[in-house]
This record gives sequence, C-alpha cells and structure tokens, in this order.
Amino acid sequence: MNNSRYEAGIKNLAEIDGKGGEQVIQSLENIAPDLGKYIIEFAFGDIYARNGLTVKEREMITISSLLTAGGCEPQLEVHINGALNVGITPDKIIETFLQCIPYTGFPKVLNAVNTAKKVFRERKLI
Repeated sequence: MNNSRYEAGIKNLAEIDGKGGEQVIQSLENIAPDLGKYIIEFAFGDIYARNGLTVKEREMITISSLLTAGGCEPQLEVHINGALNVGITPDKIIETFLQCIPYTGFPKVLNAVNTAKKVFRERKLI
C-alpha cells in the first residue's frame, strides 16, 4: 500500500465527509475492506487531491453525478453533508440539483431534493 495515497485520502475523507465518510469505510470492514481502501486511496487520495478544481467544485460535481446516476441516495446523503462541510450553502445545493432537471428529469431531481431535505433537517438548516 502506498502510504502517501492512503494518508492523503484519509485526510481528505475526514475533511469532506467527516463522520459520514468514516461510517461508510467502517461499514465495509467486515465484508469488503479492500473497497474501503480503494475509496480512500483512489477517490480521496488520488482524485480529490488533484489540482485544477476546488474542493467545493468537486463536491458540486459529485452531488450532480450521484443525482444523475440515480439510486445513489445513501451516497448522495454523505456528499450533501460533505458539500455543507466544505462551505456550499443549502441554496447552492438545491440550485445545483435544479440545473440537472433538463438533463436527467424531474424524478431524479425530486429524489435528490428529498435527500437534501433530510440532511438539512438533521443539521437543523430548515
């Protein structure tokens, strides 16, 4: 294992997804620990550590991608929290979702908005 990738990934995961990211990794320990390692090393150690985009831009792209894929509401919940953690406002999150309507349709956007509503309520933002 390349420790620098892992260390960078752990740092980014903690900064962005906080407890939610940690819970995802822990949930994989008994069944697919390598998947957790790949998430840490590749997604957060390689991709999130790249130059060229801010962490806010990366989170906006991530929540848009999860919305577009559909059926990813648990991961979307983690990354809505991540977006809030890095300073993206609830209004910008909703606006990001609204931008997706012409490309993905109302059902996926409704699912994303309802996921955001759950996160916003848990964080006492609405």
